[in-house]
Amino acid sequence: MLKKMIVICLSLFIFMISQSFAETHDTSSLIIVNKTTHRLALIKNNRIVMQVSVGTGRTPQLTPEGLFHVVVKVKNPYYIKKNIPGGSPKNPLGTRWIGFDAWGTNGRIYGVHGNNNPASIGYNVSSGCIRLYNKDAEQLYDQISLHTPIFVTSSSKTMTQLAQEQHAVH
Repeated sequence: MLKKMIVICLSLFIFMISQSFAETHDTSSLIIVNKTTHRLALIKNNRIVMQVSVGTGRTPQLTPEGLFHVVVKVKNPYYIKKNIPGGSPKNPLGTRWIGFDAWGTNGRIYGVHGNNNPASIGYNVSSGCIRLYNKDAEQLYDQISLHTPIFVTSSSKTMTQLAQEQHAVH
């Protein structure tokens, strides 16, 4: 009986570890942000499954460009700069924070996040982050995992063209 319990526990542990690894190492997804068109697309399994409007940096230099990875995910993030708790309607980070590793910042400075000012979406308004409507931030948050690549660019190309260049859509 004890041997059977050990086997069951060990099997459960191995299953949980494999599920955790799968959650944090999703290689079938890619986020693309086009600062020129103020659009974000989520590509999963070679298909664009989500495409939404975003707000980006007030100047082109504020929102970093390149290929990065999601390294932090937080529900109801705390806004340290102005001491605003997570979940507050005054919180400019909205309901979700998806931090990426731009310029060695460990996902704590640059992120894709919701916001408390829906009128800012579609414009160059942020200090460098990528703003979404809260509902879009929540949907994206639920569909990605840690280490999901995020490609940020300024381009006149379509999302499909950008995805093809990143080998995410065939």
